[in-house]
Amino acid sequence: MTLPIVYHPDHVVALPEGHRFPMAKFGKVYEWLVRDGVASLDQFHLSQPATPEHAALCHDPRYVAAYLAGTLDNQALRRIGFPWSEALVHRTLAALGSTLLTAELALAHGLACSTAGGTHHAFHSFGSGYCIFNDLAITARWLQRSGRVRSVLIVDLDVHQGDGTASILRDDPDLVTFSMHCEANFPFHKQQSDYDVPLPVELDDGGYLRILASWLPDLLDQHHPDLVLYDAGVDPHRSDTLGKLALTDPGLLERDRTVLSLCARRAIPVATVIGGGYSKEIDTLARRHTLIHRAATEVWRQL
Repeated sequence: MTLPIVYHPDHVVALPEGHRFPMAKFGKVYEWLVRDGVASLDQFHLSQPATPEHAALCHDPRYVAAYLAGTLDNQALRRIGFPWSEALVHRTLAALGSTLLTAELALAHGLACSTAGGTHHAFHSFGSGYCIFNDLAITARWLQRSGRVRSVLIVDLDVHQGDGTASILRDDPDLVTFSMHCEANFPFHKQQSDYDVPLPVELDDGGYLRILASWLPDLLDQHHPDLVLYDAGVDPHRSDTLGKLALTDPGLLERDRTVLSLCARRAIPVATVIGGGYSKEIDTLARRHTLIHRAATEVWRQL
């Protein structure tokens, strides 16, 4: 068997011309995985859209219903950062469904990767920062409530703190949140994760990897979760328009190898999502997002 990778064509939806969110990257990730020979077509698993009931595991049902129906007010939509459309509703549920399926496949096979996901700024009753429903929190709670797992560790290495995830899961000791993020970056009002590691501006590969190595092995040994949900955002890259850190492509690849290898040595399943990454050079950005799939392919061969 080959590494399971989850995809859905509805990961991409049209946005108004000039919108700063690089939506096209999600389709390009799929394209570059195939074009570069990282993945073959038979590796891809087509997800099913999530349901409102999935979203309501972590979100106020009134917020879920209002978003799906298109009745959120303009202030709420501005906080999210996207104009409402039926197509975006479908996209939101498709991406959430992909994270759910990726987690299921990881539990079954030890490792699986999505080509979307990482919407960690969505809170219980509102969306924020291009995040509508919090796929990390929802997936962790869904697995827990359905009896598939007892404990989950969310390893969030996006450059921005996973504030929504921390807020939603703060009262559940079995759903543990770990966030390494640039301190002087969005969100400027931080929440309290179970473990927060604020990083200085312009931190480079070496410094970043040393900090990660000083934290993650102990966390894995202390909690030994039934599953790790890994947000492999590439916005810590030095050229990212919303980043402020100074990692390189080789540094990000080594980061991903480190996370996956540490989990594999402990026989802890890992489900990955691509997280944040911002650039007008969509092809370059999309190929950078495939670093997690490249690292996962290496580790998969050692399982």
